Amino acid sequence: MLFRSGGATPASNAAARVRTTIKNDVLSLVVDSEGASVVQADLLAYKDHNQQDRSMRLLDDVKGSEYLAQSGVILGDAQAAAPTHRTPMRLVSKDTELQAGQDKLEVVFESEPVGGLVLIKSYVLTRGQYLIQTSFEVINKGAASVQPQLYVQLVRTGSKPAGESAFYSTFTGPAVYTGAKKYQKVEFEQIDKNKAEFEKKSDDGYVAMVQHYFTSAWMLDNEVPRDIYARKIADNLYSVGMIRTLPAVDVGRSVKTKANLYVGPQLEKQLEAIYPGLELVKDYGWLTILAKPLFWLLDQLHGLLHNWGWSIVALVVLIKAAFYWLNAQAYRSMAKMKAINPRVMELRERYKDDQAKMQQEMMRIYREEKVNPLGGCLPIVVQMPFFIALYWVLLSSVEMRNAPWVGWITDLAAKDPYFILPLLMTLSSLFQTWLNPTPPDPVQAKMMWIMPLAFSVMFFFFPAGLVLYWLTNNILSIAQQWVINKQLGVLK
Repeated sequence: MLFRSGGATPASNAAARVRTTIKNDVLSLVVDSEGASVVQADLLAYKDHNQQDRSMRLLDDVKGSEYLAQSGVILGDAQAAAPTHRTPMRLVSKDTELQAGQDKLEVVFESEPVGGLVLIKSYVLTRGQYLIQTSFEVINKGAASVQPQLYVQLVRTGSKPAGESAFYSTFTGPAVYTGAKKYQKVEFEQIDKNKAEFEKKSDDGYVAMVQHYFTSAWMLDNEVPRDIYARKIADNLYSVGMIRTLPAVDVGRSVKTKANLYVGPQLEKQLEAIYPGLELVKDYGWLTILAKPLFWLLDQLHGLLHNWGWSIVALVVLIKAAFYWLNAQAYRSMAKMKAINPRVMELRERYKDDQAKMQQEMMRIYREEKVNPLGGCLPIVVQMPFFIALYWVLLSSVEMRNAPWVGWITDLAAKDPYFILPLLMTLSSLFQTWLNPTPPDPVQAKMMWIMPLAFSVMFFFFPAGLVLYWLTNNILSIAQQWVINKQLGVLK
């Protein structure tokens, strides 16, 4: 890279800078006259988690929380000047806000000549879209032919977004996508250590900055060679970007190119339509193969029920129905174990000094009663990937943000303000423990009651949507297990 990228501007230049706000119906962007960089981006359809009276601000230039979208031109000669993201640019357009009846708004900025080159940069906003179509024209007013290079980059601090919970972890940092290597997350810590591994050259793909629920991404045309980079540019400040070489520009001539900038929520269907692989910024981890169809089904249910909370309940009901017979097998096995548990406990007391004899007698009882001690575990293990995948679907889906369910639950992405769902979750977990057979080992028996209590503590800080999902699953499991226990005479 032949220029120094960065976020803050020297104080001596601050007075000369002018800010322009450009808006459509979902985005409000602040463009700085220094480089015509996007230095603020408010998502008008989303509320700030900490300040409900203001919109979610994704990009910002506040010191210590910098998050910027920059672009500019460089030349192959390290000493040659060119219009970069540090170059002053002036607003050319008159209209900066999408008006009623308009579908598109174009806002144009023009640089002062630098090294004989003038850069004209335009942003096109479309109604209802978070995608910003960006075009660049490089005009050669110098004395010799040049071959410019366009760079686009995202600059961000390495800190997690404010308000992130310590009880679950989501990825924050740069990401690179190429057709050859697909989606590659880049950890800030690996950049610090110069150990970041990602594809450095490609003919396609995008670069992004990812955080919980939201993302920004620069995209260039496919079949255009580009260099990809991610680096530390200051203390706790990082950049990820792409550089492409433009055709040579003779004196008095110009060259045009374009790029797309996305700044917005991780709306899976919209991201898929914008660019192949862009939906992968919504990270489901290693269970993507299960999570994507589960989200599709959840989205279909929302289309019918028009409430994300009830859609979660309906999806859990469908999953439990799909595994009904497998669960029934597990619960029958556990019911039988509970029925013979008094005999097992009596054997443990009788043969406490003869472990071999105790094991022999226990196996005899299992054979006589046709009970498999592992029969209650294996069916549950088979289902766990589906429920873990659904956990990541609910944790990753921005659709849960600001989505109400009933009464006091006004945001499924926030914790229950009165802790009602977590309390019900804790009680249901304890009741489910009571329905299960007590382990013969006293230590295991004690842990069987401690674990639900310890595990439930986390749910007091989990998003309400996640707690609703686990609570619904618990209630359905309890109902099925209760019926089977009654059928087998375990409950009197």
